[in-house]
Amino acid sequence: MTEPAEARLESRLLILAPVGKDAELTAAKLAGAGMQCHACRDLSSLARALAEGAAALLIAEEALVGGTEPLATILARQPPWSDVPILLLTQRGADSMTVADALRTLGNVILLERPVRVSSLISAARAALRARARQYQSRAQLLSLEENDRRKDEFLATLAHELRNPLAPIRNSVELLRLAGENLPIVQNLSDMMGRQVAHMVRLVDDLLEISRITRGTIELRRAPVSLASVVAAAVETSRPVIDAADHRLELDLPSEDIWLHADPTRLAQVFSNLLNNAAKYTDPGGRIRLTARSHGDEVELQVCDNGIGIPAPLLPRVFDMFAQGHSASERASGGLGIGLTLVRSLVEMHGGKVTAASDGPGLGSVMTVRLPVGEPAQQPGATNDRPAPAPTKSLPRILVVDDNRDAAESLGALLEIIGAHVTVAHDGRSALDLVETHRPDIVFLDIGMPQMDGYEVARRIRRLPQFDQAVLVALTGWGQERDRLQSEAAGFDQHIVKPADMKALQSLLATAGEKVRQERGALSSAR
Repeated sequence: MTEPAEARLESRLLILAPVGKDAELTAAKLAGAGMQCHACRDLSSLARALAEGAAALLIAEEALVGGTEPLATILARQPPWSDVPILLLTQRGADSMTVADALRTLGNVILLERPVRVSSLISAARAALRARARQYQSRAQLLSLEENDRRKDEFLATLAHELRNPLAPIRNSVELLRLAGENLPIVQNLSDMMGRQVAHMVRLVDDLLEISRITRGTIELRRAPVSLASVVAAAVETSRPVIDAADHRLELDLPSEDIWLHADPTRLAQVFSNLLNNAAKYTDPGGRIRLTARSHGDEVELQVCDNGIGIPAPLLPRVFDMFAQGHSASERASGGLGIGLTLVRSLVEMHGGKVTAASDGPGLGSVMTVRLPVGEPAQQPGATNDRPAPAPTKSLPRILVVDDNRDAAESLGALLEIIGAHVTVAHDGRSALDLVETHRPDIVFLDIGMPQMDGYEVARRIRRLPQFDQAVLVALTGWGQERDRLQSEAAGFDQHIVKPADMKALQSLLATAGEKVRQERGALSSAR
């Protein structure tokens, strides 16, 4: 079987011996021992050959009398896995400045003092080639790991998309039940229960994607001066349903004075919400959870303590490792995925902090301690740019919902109609473009992953129509990674909402867009 050209190049021994025919003679000797050799005239030709592929270099000291820097520059371009072996044929004594520079700057250098026996040269060359072969094995393993990592990320993104698609009509139906059965306690109770379970499924999907982003280093913190009290309040608000459902008592003990952090408030609230949820999950009903904060110089220390089931000593060193769980999901009501504490550690360390776990053993509760650097207060701590979400208005814009998932489209359309909107539904891109012309919607909810014509292409075509340049285009999709949001923006979307859409987010969007549309219509009427 013919050896691939790339493999032949990578198995070569490059020889640089600029005196007479030394390179050709040496190549002939080594070729006779079964090695593939290539003689180079100068450093430039060596550099070109090395870029094509080589297993090792055999260089005479005389070739480096002008300095080792040119060769060191070439070798510095090697990928991280590569460390090309260099056999340096030195003059007697091997104590020249050239040799010293080569050892200092070239890295993987083996000295062969001349005169050298042919058998010694062949033995050294074979050792260098074997070492290089092991490097190629490491490269193959690294490439395999990278490919597996890429496939894992694609799998997680696809899994999240596929899970979110059925979640969208479920959440829409829950909201419809809640709105239609406001005066029927059993319907209200059932819709509340289903809403909690959908929210739990959404949280699991989000956790899967978060851990993928963190391990790939693609999360960017949006740091700003933020008060510790506001972060804790946001975390408590998120975790309150979980804590109340288990009838736990939550106690807060925060300093009376403001403590400021230079942090991403959303991510930091996620940290403490995860810790509170974890405490609630591993504490029997009617337990006690306590969150305290104390300032220590340029650090603030926060602790989440509980009187729950505790942590066995063997588990403490790996409690923050991915998928580590003290008890199986069958032993606890809500097992989770075992990645919540991994997220906590990653996010805390990204903020320059540290998190530790402590427990006196099973049945004796646990203490999670987070230490974070204190930041500078905001310039105007009393001012805030937060605006309350606009209330739903009586007159909502005309809406077009486009989704090839009929359940998702019909349930969202019914939900929007029950809160007062005029809705038209389409199930493919071409029908959507026809309805844009006849229905003239003010807002278009577009699914992305549709057959034949995807949501990106539909959005681009709508944006080409001058009469619809002010229409609000919303990508409502199961794809929620940063690259998906950027692609939506490039296609002309105004907003990117990940399925299943939250009811409050929909109401806020419709109210804001409705006000914008009414103002534009008022301006047109005045102009006439």
